[in-house]
Amino acid sequence: MSKLKIKKSVSKRFKVTKTGKVLYKHQMAGHLRRKKSGSNLRRKAIPGQLTGTFAIKIKKLLGQG
Repeated sequence: MSKLKIKKSVSKRFKVTKTGKVLYKHQMAGHLRRKKSGSNLRRKAIPGQLTGTFAIKIKKLLGQG
């Protein structure tokens, strides 16, 4: 059986922590920042956390199980 290949597009967008949480960067935070409020941009600077079946799918695409 060959080695599992990691999906590169997924590996650039998501990160799995040591405890198994799946983190992602919020959208709409890098382009045309001037017209967005500061509180909105600060909220988007904190990584989001995925839960449920979508997090399980992302882990499989990253070869985590």
